[in-house]
Amino acid sequence: MTFQERLQAYQACVEKALDQWLPGADTQPAHLHQAMRYAVLGNGKRIRPVLVYATGEAFGVPLRTLDSPACAVEIIHAYSLIHDDLPAMDNDDLRRGRPTCHKAFDEATAILAGDALQALAFHILAYSPDIRIPAPQRIRMIEILAQASGSRGMAGGQAIDLAAVGKKLNIAELENMHIHKTGALIRASVELGALSAENVDPIAFEHVSRYAKCIGLAFQIHDDVLDIEGDTATLGKPQGSDMERNKPTYPGLLGLAGAKKAALELHTQALDALVDFDHQADVLRDLADFIVQREK
Repeated sequence: MTFQERLQAYQACVEKALDQWLPGADTQPAHLHQAMRYAVLGNGKRIRPVLVYATGEAFGVPLRTLDSPACAVEIIHAYSLIHDDLPAMDNDDLRRGRPTCHKAFDEATAILAGDALQALAFHILAYSPDIRIPAPQRIRMIEILAQASGSRGMAGGQAIDLAAVGKKLNIAELENMHIHKTGALIRASVELGALSAENVDPIAFEHVSRYAKCIGLAFQIHDDVLDIEGDTATLGKPQGSDMERNKPTYPGLLGLAGAKKAALELHTQALDALVDFDHQADVLRDLADFIVQREK
């Protein structure tokens, strides 16, 4: 199976599982549930659930066992996008090539949809009968996702991002912001995939966690590059929006060539972290390539 075929298989798995976990569009309160489904289902890249599947398979975990943690991280990601797009935050009108949730529904419904999705993600990890690991390991999964989502993760990163608009950050400050805002959930995705295995070697766990930290930063740097070089139709969101808002970016600090070089260096470090893994980790290696080569 080629990498693209594997990617499509993972995406199909999570799409089906998401449809099953999300409340039905006709279930009351129907308007809220429709907004939740609108925000989650569709044409997203599904990078985070793909990382769950790829890491889990590298640790020998059956694919079906990985559906629930894959759904949990994607639902958290969807909730974060709803809230990031709100007028009080980034005030975006377009997401994944269509109107943002607050534009398609209304602002209050979008806020509630984000709140409900966050709760659903933790319900899945706590309840799902498909997660067949010891209880302390399941609790550790919940802890990892909670930390990645809160003030020491995404929410904290977004707060730093909002405070940084119009300011000049140094490279360490910019890296710290993105380790929280983007990198935390990417790292959690890999760690949840690893923890889905019944017996996790702690050294192997640390290696994939290091891999995740590197690709998380590489992902954000490449996003900054695409904000300059991409186009709105391909990106599915307004091109040049970061520059328009005067946000600090890697190209702004390092120049376009310097940002691309930094992404490639992180890509190399990510692959180095997998040196002790056999061919079962090849999809993780391919994902590292994909992250720095994608067009959206």
